[in-house]
Amino acid sequence: MAKNLLIVESPAKAKIISKYLDGEYDVVASVGHIRDLPKSNRTAIDIPAGFVPHYEISPGKEKVINDIRARAKKAGAVLLATDPDREGEAIAWHLKEALGLKNPKRVVYHEITKEAIREAIAHPREIDDNLRKAQEARRVLDRLVGYDLSGVIWKKVRYGLSAGRVQSPALRILVEREREIKAFIPEAYYPISAEFKNKDGAVLQMACTEEIKEKARAEEVTALGEKTIWKVKDIEETELKRTSRPPFTTSTLQQAASSRLGFTPSRTMGIAQKLYEGGHITYMRTDSTNLSALAIKEASDVIKKEFGDKYAETKAFKSTSKNAQEAHEAIRPTHLSLAKAGGNDDEKKLYALIRARTLASQMSDARIARTKIIACADESASVSSGRINVDALKKLPNFAVTGSRVIFDGWLKADPDAVGEDVILPKTEKDEKLKLEKMVWVEKFTEPPSRYSEAGLVKELDKKGIGRPSTYASIIKTLETRQYVEKVGKSLKPTDTGEVVITFLEEHFLKYVDYDFTAEMENELDDIAGGKAEYIPTIKKFYTPLTKIIEEKLDIEKITNLGDADASHVCPKCGASMIIKLARTGKFLSCSKYPDCDGALTNEGVLIKTDEPIGTDPETGLPIFTKIGRFGPYVQLGLKSPENKKPRMASIPKEVDPSNVSIEQALVYLSLPRVLGKHPESGKNITASIGRFGPYIVHDADFRSLKTDDVYTITLERALEILALPKVIGKRGGFKKKEEAKAE
Repeated sequence: MAKNLLIVESPAKAKIISKYLDGEYDVVASVGHIRDLPKSNRTAIDIPAGFVPHYEISPGKEKVINDIRARAKKAGAVLLATDPDREGEAIAWHLKEALGLKNPKRVVYHEITKEAIREAIAHPREIDDNLRKAQEARRVLDRLVGYDLSGVIWKKVRYGLSAGRVQSPALRILVEREREIKAFIPEAYYPISAEFKNKDGAVLQMACTEEIKEKARAEEVTALGEKTIWKVKDIEETELKRTSRPPFTTSTLQQAASSRLGFTPSRTMGIAQKLYEGGHITYMRTDSTNLSALAIKEASDVIKKEFGDKYAETKAFKSTSKNAQEAHEAIRPTHLSLAKAGGNDDEKKLYALIRARTLASQMSDARIARTKIIACADESASVSSGRINVDALKKLPNFAVTGSRVIFDGWLKADPDAVGEDVILPKTEKDEKLKLEKMVWVEKFTEPPSRYSEAGLVKELDKKGIGRPSTYASIIKTLETRQYVEKVGKSLKPTDTGEVVITFLEEHFLKYVDYDFTAEMENELDDIAGGKAEYIPTIKKFYTPLTKIIEEKLDIEKITNLGDADASHVCPKCGASMIIKLARTGKFLSCSKYPDCDGALTNEGVLIKTDEPIGTDPETGLPIFTKIGRFGPYVQLGLKSPENKKPRMASIPKEVDPSNVSIEQALVYLSLPRVLGKHPESGKNITASIGRFGPYIVHDADFRSLKTDDVYTITLERALEILALPKVIGKRGGFKKKEEAKAE
C-alpha cells in the first residue's frame, strides 16, 4: 500500500516529524515558499481584472517541485502541514496549485511533538481560503503601494529610493524621534545628594526632594544643610502586589530578549525558529497570550513540584490585540517539565527565558514592601545649637530615599531577574537623629528623548498596530538594507536619506504614512482572514485613492536641493552660498552656482577639493580626482576630454572620509571591476565589482555578495569556493532591474 505524503516547510522539521511518525509517512520539505509574484508589476498583477496576481515558481524551486510532484503521484494521500498562520496557509495553497493536487488535506499543529503531530493528522481540514486570501491581499497591496510610491520618489527625489505601506510609517516613527532630539534644548538642573548615618552607623544615601534649577539655590541649600542637625521626619511603608505578566507573544518575546539577553529581534526569531523546529517551544509567531488547558495544568504541576503549592495560581490572560487568534497559544515550552533545552548557548538562554515567563504567568502574586524614609531639619536642635536661625531653616527642603523588600516572592521565584535591583534600607525610627556626613550638588543637563532600540521600535509598532508579529524583524531589516537607518550602538538612527524620504512622503502622501490609517488598513486586511471583508473591495478602497494622488503629484517639481546651507558655509572655490543636496551616502553641500562652479563640502563642512588631483595613476599618467555626485563621493581617473570621453570612476566606501582618500586607496577603488580569472568549467570570466547594492562577484549572471573589504582582495580560488556554495535566493535585495527594485 502506498505511503501518504506529508509536506512541511523546513528540512529540519521534516526530519523530526518523520521520526515521530515512525516511517508511516513520506515526509518532505518545500523549503519555504515555492511561488511568488514576478518582479515586474506589468506581469505580476492584473489590476483591471480585479487585482489578480500571476504567480511564478520561485527561482531554484523547480527541482523541489519536481521531486514533490513525483512523490505525490505515488502517494495514497497528500497532507499539507505548513506553519499555522496565514503565511503557512498560503504556502499550502501554492503547493496545491503548483502540484495540481485535487483534494489535499490540511493539517495544523502549534508545536512539534509526537502527540501534537498525530492529533493534527487525525483531524485534517480543508485549506482555509480566507486565511490564504488575507496573505494574498497583504502581498499584492504591499507590492502595488511599494511600486507606485517608489516610482514617484525616484522621479521627484532620487533614483533608487523606495517606500512601503508598512516600512514608511515605521521609518516615520524613527524620524519623528530624531526631530525631537534635534529640537531639544537642554536645561541645567542641580540635584543634591546627602549621605547620612543613623544611630547604629548605617549609611542612608538620600536625595533632595526639591527640583532645583538654579545654581545659587543649590549652593544655598548645601550651605544651610551643612549647618543643620537632621532627623527622620517620617517613614512611609506600603505593601504592593505585583501580578505576573502574560506569557510571551512575538512582540513581547523580542522586547524581553533584547533587554535581558541583548538579542536583536531578527536574532531572537532565528533562535526561536530553531527551538520550534526542535520541538521545544510552540509556534513563535503569535499575538495571543492564551494557554491551553493542558498547558495550564502542566504549569500548575511543575510549579507545585519545584516551588510548592502556595506558589501555584491559575490565571487566564486576554490578548489586547484586536485580531489575536485565541485558538492559537502564546509562546511556551512544549514540555514545561523540561528545565533546559536547546542545542547551543543562545537557544538555551532563550528557552530559559520562555520557560520562566510561562511558569511565572501561572503563579501567585508577589508582595513587595515599599519603604520611604524622609529626613528633615531638626528645628529645635539646630536653632538651640546656634548654628542656624529659624528663618534659614524654612528654606531647607526635605531629603528622601525609597527602598523595597520582598515579603513573598510569588512568581518572582520562577523569574527573579524581573524584580530589578532593590535598595535595602537600614532599620530606622521616626524622629531618630541623623548625622550628616556630606552634602553635595552637581550640575546636570536635561537630556533629549533617546532613540529607539530595535526592541523599542517593535514595542511602538505593536502599540500603534503597525505590522504583525511575523513582520517586525523584516521591517527593521528592510530599513537597514535600504540604508534609511543605521545602528548607533544599540539605537536606530535615521540617515539623511531616510529623513528626506519621510519629509517628502509627509508633504505629498501624508495619509499613507499616518499611523491610524496604517493600523486601520492592517485591521481591514485581517478582516479578510476572518471572512468579514472581501479581497477586491479591500484593496480597491486603499489603492484607488493612492493612484489618484500619484497622478496629481506627477507635475510637482523635482527636488534638486534640500534648502540653503547655513550662512557660515560658503563655496570653497568661488565664495558663493551653498545649498544642501542628497547623495547616496547622505547630504553634502554644493555651490549654488553649480554647474558653473563645482565647489562642494561634506555635510560636516569638510572641503572636497574636486579640482585638485590627489595624485597620478602610475600606469596611465592621468591625474586622479575626488568628486561628489548624486550617488555620493567617488574617485575619477582623469578629466573629461575628447581623448578621455568616459573617465573611469569608482565609489568611495561609505565609511571612508572622502576628504582624506589617499592615492593608494583611490587606485584600489579604481581597480574595480577586476577580472579574477576564468571559471575552469565554463571558461567564462569571474569579475569582482561594486554595484548599487554593494560589493559582489559575478560569473555567467550568477551574482554573489561580498563584504566591502573582501571585494578588493578576493582571489580566484576564493571566488570559486563561494560560487560552489548553494545560492541563497532572496537573502538580500540586490541586483534587481529598475522596475524590480521599485516593486519592493
